[in-house]
Amino acid sequence: MSRRTISVVIPSFNEELSVQEMVDRLTAVFRDELPQYDYEIIFVDDYSTDGTRAEIRRIAKTDARVKAVFNARNFGFHRNVFSALTYGSGDATFMLFGDMQDPPENLPEFVRAWESGKQVVIGQRRSSDEGFVMTGLRHLYYAVIRWFSDTTQIPRFTGYGLYDREFVRVLEGIDDIQPFFKAVVAEYGLNVEIIQYDQGKSARGKSNFNFLRNYDFAMQGITSSTKLLMRLATFVAAVIGFICLGLAIFVLINKLVNWDSYDVGEASISVGIFFLGAVQLFFIGVLGEYILSINSRVTAKPRVVVGERVNFDPPAAPAVAQAAPAAESHDVVAEATKDELESRP
Repeated sequence: MSRRTISVVIPSFNEELSVQEMVDRLTAVFRDELPQYDYEIIFVDDYSTDGTRAEIRRIAKTDARVKAVFNARNFGFHRNVFSALTYGSGDATFMLFGDMQDPPENLPEFVRAWESGKQVVIGQRRSSDEGFVMTGLRHLYYAVIRWFSDTTQIPRFTGYGLYDREFVRVLEGIDDIQPFFKAVVAEYGLNVEIIQYDQGKSARGKSNFNFLRNYDFAMQGITSSTKLLMRLATFVAAVIGFICLGLAIFVLINKLVNWDSYDVGEASISVGIFFLGAVQLFFIGVLGEYILSINSRVTAKPRVVVGERVNFDPPAAPAVAQAAPAAESHDVVAEATKDELESRP
């Protein structure tokens, strides 16, 4: 019976300081706790600007199990993570991130759950080094998702986990240039095991995710998970419209009855105008987020463009390419036969 293989994929961006440590810790896990498995370690670098690629190349020269996929440019977190999961050739794919916040040493626990029949085994953060403000904003985000989403997302889940080959095949069939991975797992992960863990501190010292990236992450999650927010805009507009109509009728009647003494007043008019304007601007902004999300999904272009692969087997030559010389020879022979026939008396 052949040994099963686990592919480890590591989406990376500017992780020069942690590449060697990541390989050492993963190698120790397979050597000491999972010796019955073959493995490959695939770094998927999203166009790092430091020495990450040079460090990966250095290690790959001495260890054929260390491989790399280098994107031709930076395509962003979501696109890189989703593509990374499709590069492994193993029976299961283990994904963790290059900053060492998610410990490789949890892999044996994930494998035990996978061996028991779970198709998707994911890690859920029990604690992290995030500040009070960011933690509070995340709780608010997941509360909004829980209230409005069609499929509830798994809170405090980053993508760190072990995915069976069958689930990876499902991902390969999703034709979306910018899929939101957390929503995909929530919708298509039909046999999921959640394992609690404590997230460590980034080897980089600080996260790559600033406020704008976190905002983009949150907006993509909301627009990928629910239609109710746009429908809420319609309901709120209808309610406000009825209220404004009632106020208009009230003001008109009072003005007709008390023509000389009733004064509508500039203050109430200004408040009403500003209130309605604020509501309109808010929902125009929400509509804009949906339009941006739709635009990014319907654009017909590849999810990522790979600039270089390291330690991967060269692709097999297609059958058509092999048959081409034979076809060419056939044409030459046919042409020669034609000339021969014409030269005969």
